[in-house]
Amino acid sequence: MFFIGVLFASGAAVAYGVSTVLRALGARTTALEDREAGRDRTTAHDGPTVGQTVDTFRNPEFVWGTVFLLLGFLGGAIAARFLPLFLSQTIVSANLIVTALLGVSMLGNRLHGRDWVAMVTVVVSLLLLALASSHETSSGEGRGFHWALFWGTVALSVISVLAVYQLGSRGAIFYGASAGIMFGIIAVGVRVLDGISPFDPVTLLLDPAAWSIAVAGAVGFYIQTVALQVGHVNGITAVLVVGETAAPGILGIVFLGDSARDGLTWLAYVGFTGAVVGAVLVALYSSVEADHFQEKEPPRGGWSLRDRFGSRPPRGSGSD
Repeated sequence: MFFIGVLFASGAAVAYGVSTVLRALGARTTALEDREAGRDRTTAHDGPTVGQTVDTFRNPEFVWGTVFLLLGFLGGAIAARFLPLFLSQTIVSANLIVTALLGVSMLGNRLHGRDWVAMVTVVVSLLLLALASSHETSSGEGRGFHWALFWGTVALSVISVLAVYQLGSRGAIFYGASAGIMFGIIAVGVRVLDGISPFDPVTLLLDPAAWSIAVAGAVGFYIQTVALQVGHVNGITAVLVVGETAAPGILGIVFLGDSARDGLTWLAYVGFTGAVVGAVLVALYSSVEADHFQEKEPPRGGWSLRDRFGSRPPRGSGSD
C-alpha cells in the first residue's frame, strides 16, 4: 500500500503542475482579450472582477487545466489514505518543479541559477522526508476533530474571500497560501472521512469532514484562480505548496498519529524544513516576474532581494 500511495502522490504532483500552467495560461489569455476589447474589468484595488474570473473559467486552456486539477485531487486523495499526511502532501508539492519547468516553454518564464538552487533544495528535501517517513498510518482523531476541521475551513474561507475584495492585486501571495491550506484541508478530510470502508453513503454525507472537503475544494479553486490572475505562477505555486504541505503535515502529527521512523525524526525535520524554505525562496524570487502582458522588464538574476519589490520599468525603456 505504501508504494501505491507514493505512485498516486507522484501522479498528483504531475497533474497539479500541468493544471496550474494551463490555468495560468487561460487567465493570461482572458486578460489579454479583455484589454484588446477595451474592457476595464478590475476592482478598486486593481484585482479581477467576478465577471473576469467567470470568463476565465470558460477559457479552453483553463477548462483543460481544471480536468488535470481533478485528476490531481483524485491522486492526492488516494495517497492521503495510504501515506502519512506529511509524506503524501510533500510528494504532491513536487508540482512546484513541474510548474516551473512547463512555465518556461508555455508561459515564457525565465529561470535563473537561484531558482534552480531553490527547486533542487525542495526535491532533495522531499527525498529526505520520504526516507524518514514511517510506512504506516494511524487514526487517532475523535468526532470533535471533524467539526473543528469544518468550522476552521469556514472561517478561513470567509477571510480569504474578503481578502480578494480588500487586497486586489496586492494579495497574490496570500491567496496562493490560502488556496494551499484549502487543498491541504482536503487531504486531511479525505484521511479522516467516515463511510469509506465499508462504504456507507449516508454516513459519508453526514460527516462534517465531507463538508470540509466540499467547501475547501470550491473556495480553494476560486482563490487560486484569482491568484493566477494577479500573480506569477511560480511564486503562487511555491506558497501554495507550503500551505498544502505544512498544514496537513502538522495536523497529521498532532491529531492523527503520523510519525517518522524510529531514530529518523531529525531527518524528517530537516526534510520538512528544507522543502518549506526552498518553496519560500522560489516565492520570493518569482513573486515579481514578468506580468500577464509581458510589458515589464523581469528582474535580473542573483540572490539580492533589493529589486524584488520595487517598481520595474517597461520593456524597451532603456533602463538597466
